[in-house]
Amino acid sequence: MKKFILLLALAVCCVHAGAGEADASRAGRRGGGVAQKVGKGVRSGAKGAPRVEYLKNVGGTRQLPFSEAVRVGDVLYLSGQIGVDAGGAVVAGGIEAETRRTLENIRTTLERHGSSMDNVFKCTVMLADIRTDYAPMNGVYRTFFRPERMPARSTFGANGLALGARVEIECLATAR
Repeated sequence: MKKFILLLALAVCCVHAGAGEADASRAGRRGGGVAQKVGKGVRSGAKGAPRVEYLKNVGGTRQLPFSEAVRVGDVLYLSGQIGVDAGGAVVAGGIEAETRRTLENIRTTLERHGSSMDNVFKCTVMLADIRTDYAPMNGVYRTFFRPERMPARSTFGANGLALGARVEIECLATAR
């Protein structure tokens, strides 16, 4: 069983690396071996590897030890978002208000980095109380995506979220 898992992991790595090389050569992009500043982020990559950009929130209220998003080739990996207002406080109003603000924050982040909610293909949802918050969170969540473009999703209960939030959502999306 260990050999099977190791071989599967190796195969996935090889397929992913091959896809990145194909994407980079199709687009005519070749990264250098040195990280370089690019706009609002830092770009790095070795020759033949997909381009990687570490995207910071320029107008953020806090200096946190992670990027708001990382672009690898044409995919944006968003860090988890919670339902905070412009001042960095969790919005009042319970799970529905927090879910709405969280997804609005995600939409803003996607648009800032050349994507949209229509390009989201995977979400992970973390709930402080999955028993009571799952259904109302879903009620709001479904309004942010077209029915024919619902992302793949995982949802799980968490034992506490940042700033006492009730919901945190992270997404993967393609970028223009």
